[in-house]
Amino acid sequence: MSNPKYLWLNGELVEWDKATVHVTAIGWSAVGAVFEGIRAYWNADTEELHVFRLPEHMKRLGESMKMMRHEPAWSIEHLTEQVIELLKANDVREDTYIRPLVYRGEGSGKGFSSHGGSTDILINTRPNPSHLLSGNHRSACVSSWTRISDNVMPPRIKNVANYRNGQLAGMEASLNGYDVALIMNQQGKIAEGGGSCVMIVRDGKLITPDVTQSILESITRDAIMQLARDEMGLEVVERAVDRTELYIADEIFMCGTAFEITPVSSVDKYVVGEGDVGPITRRLEELLNDSFRGISGIREGWRTPVGVPSLVAAD
Repeated sequence: MSNPKYLWLNGELVEWDKATVHVTAIGWSAVGAVFEGIRAYWNADTEELHVFRLPEHMKRLGESMKMMRHEPAWSIEHLTEQVIELLKANDVREDTYIRPLVYRGEGSGKGFSSHGGSTDILINTRPNPSHLLSGNHRSACVSSWTRISDNVMPPRIKNVANYRNGQLAGMEASLNGYDVALIMNQQGKIAEGGGSCVMIVRDGKLITPDVTQSILESITRDAIMQLARDEMGLEVVERAVDRTELYIADEIFMCGTAFEITPVSSVDKYVVGEGDVGPITRRLEELLNDSFRGISGIREGWRTPVGVPSLVAAD
């Protein structure tokens, strides 16, 4: 896979091979780094690239920066514009992942508890094909690791250091023969997966842990809840979820920017439903895919068109 031509670094479009930092920048700067995961989806029929809920993602990036006391030289509005300009400069015509990364500049000289000073920002893109409607599903386990809590490290923001928690759970799951992990919070309730939120279907209701259960305030989760209510007429319940509810659920799926909607077919070797993609999960996949690409016109306000120039055939 070839790299994009450009990335955005501290106010400039920089060629991929020329985007470098000093080796001493690696280390404590990453502990307080925050990022955003954003996806853009290509519609081949209209030849347009759509960024999914870009303003909401950038707003959350601003909240993450505030929480970790980063003081950027650029406004969120300007950074939002630069995401679009970067996609245009790279002439992106495929499903793509976009990652703004914010970290403390000036190397490691100030120590891990420093604040203020320079803030460096990188925005890069990479191809990331969608797996929606693929029929793939995952086996899950409930991890022995506990989800971080609000008084430990703020789980509602995308701080790089938070993801060590989910990484440990994911490695444990893999070593024990499962695909993904689900993590309980300090109250013994289901919080989320390692890098994704979780939803279950029971008796026709869509149920998901609420935002006080040590979860990321997920933008994809919010979109799915809206689609379930408005397009499917489902009752959506946000509440604490017990571990054993997973074992008797009709359907389970994980969701997020990277996970999109990822069906779960078993938990701790308890088969979920029929052990395949359930009907409500499948319909939500269809609706989410439509909203990503602008196929049926639903939720137009969720899509920011990039305006990639049309290719002109050579004479």
